[in-house]
Amino acid sequence: MPEYRSPQNEPGMDRNMLLIFVLIAVAVFGSQLLMKKYAPQNKSTAQPTQPIQSGAPSTPPAVQAQPGPAVPAKKSGLPTSTKQADSESQIVVENDLYRITFTNRGAQVKSWVLKKFQDDHGQPLDLVNNTNAAKYGYPLSLWTYDQAQRDKLNSALYVPGSTAPTLSAPGDLTFDYSDSGLTVRKTFKFDNSYAVGVETSVFSNDAPVWAFPAWPVGLGDQTNVPAYAAGQFEFQSNGNNDHLASKKVAGGATLTGTYNWAGVSSQYFAAAFIPDKPEDVRIVTLRNSVDAAASATSSEIKAADALGVAVGHPGESRERLFVGPKSLEVLEAVSVPTIVGADKDLRAIVNFGSLGLIARPLFAWPFIGLRWMHEHLIRNWGWAIVIQTLVITIALLPLRFYQMKSALKMQRVQPQMKAIQEKYKKYSMGDPRKQEMQKEIGALYKREGVNPVGGCLPLLVQLPFLWAYYRMLGAAIDLRQAHWLWIHDLSARDPIFLLPALMVVSMFLMQRISPQAGMDPAQQRMMNIMMPAMMGFIFFNLPAGLNLYYAESNLISMAQQWVMNKTELGREMREIAAKRARKKDK
Repeated sequence: MPEYRSPQNEPGMDRNMLLIFVLIAVAVFGSQLLMKKYAPQNKSTAQPTQPIQSGAPSTPPAVQAQPGPAVPAKKSGLPTSTKQADSESQIVVENDLYRITFTNRGAQVKSWVLKKFQDDHGQPLDLVNNTNAAKYGYPLSLWTYDQAQRDKLNSALYVPGSTAPTLSAPGDLTFDYSDSGLTVRKTFKFDNSYAVGVETSVFSNDAPVWAFPAWPVGLGDQTNVPAYAAGQFEFQSNGNNDHLASKKVAGGATLTGTYNWAGVSSQYFAAAFIPDKPEDVRIVTLRNSVDAAASATSSEIKAADALGVAVGHPGESRERLFVGPKSLEVLEAVSVPTIVGADKDLRAIVNFGSLGLIARPLFAWPFIGLRWMHEHLIRNWGWAIVIQTLVITIALLPLRFYQMKSALKMQRVQPQMKAIQEKYKKYSMGDPRKQEMQKEIGALYKREGVNPVGGCLPLLVQLPFLWAYYRMLGAAIDLRQAHWLWIHDLSARDPIFLLPALMVVSMFLMQRISPQAGMDPAQQRMMNIMMPAMMGFIFFNLPAGLNLYYAESNLISMAQQWVMNKTELGREMREIAAKRARKKDK
């Protein structure tokens, strides 16, 4: 397996995509303004889904004031005398999807390997970063508000229920510890899925202890600052879900309410707790500073924020912990029956952004979705993008014809509009008689059936598709390390920048062969150079899959435009544009 670094979303990518839309909008609407310069002016119910405010990592007043859940004075089955192991040992539990290494020190996880995924170096992906975990805590450690108690719970030598060095799922694994009135039991249940059952019982002198199972500090695929920047704290409550970036999360903050699940994620993987009883769940958000490479190609070390979470109930917690890929197919198979609504699973972990209504169908729907095309037409994600782009571009063809007709109508009325403007040019802009000019131009538009902004409609439709495609490619783990021709990873940038170059050239040629309604020839020549150059500057570092989509869209649009130029309508448009250019040159 050749080495290849996994992609990560750079923090400025979303800003770059927004800049693309701003530049395109300025160019298009600016040209429209030139044409019609004188036209008539025509979430969780208990906690709001908003940034979590910072606060000291201490016991919140609500937690101090609330009693623990009603429990028997004695917990049957728990050890009542000192019980601890003499030495540290490890037990490996595995199924076809993972290999988890438990240590009896703290009854926590030292390694969580996903067998079907590889890291940047082609090795099985371990979602535990041991350097960070050794400092801030390992997965399935217990988080308490008392630091000393937390250290004791997570450093004690528990007695495992099995002496076998390896166990195969399905099965259970129990750890017990007791000392000086503190009694702890951890039970883990394994099946053939990515979800692990987690049951913890922590009592001190028969009183419930506020100790919650935790995933303390990020995920193992986060190896650089941009990767940590892509991390999010996520939760779902009563059908409402939220995704919060690290800058909106405070370490040690506590949420209390009804939560169906809560966890942390990287760009492509997640660790999410699913309480058996979502009512009155305590969620502690964790945010710690770690050292990481400045970028995937840099050896410079910088500080980054790693997110973690602890979820449970005081005393006893019963939940499942999903640790695996943010794949819709996988997440939809993880049942969450407590969710109110139709989607009673973990699919909401995949964040398609504000245009999810477009991005999700582009990936998941039958016949038009990228996943469907990959499964039923061709088993290569690059070629699936090629086929889907062809379908989308052809579907948008009627809009291109509409744009062309609108442009022709606008060009036809240019002489009449020019005459009206000449008639009123002696009046200043503040003169009331200038309103008469606007009325005459408006009447002209109405009589000739001209819509001054009709040429913008295709662009306004295509921009959401472009943004949705960008978000879809960034969220779909299926494209992670997916090969296509010379591309080693469709979710990373093109290693030789061939696709961005093709996108720039095709955009330049597309503008050259497309008649520009009402635009001054000199301005048109300037836009023919500036727009491709700016787009190329922005796109060269974006995912190869997005460049493939955009470059192919341009090539197909060029073919469509060439055919339309051969029609009577197209010949008339080009003739009008040529006449205007000759007049301008005189």
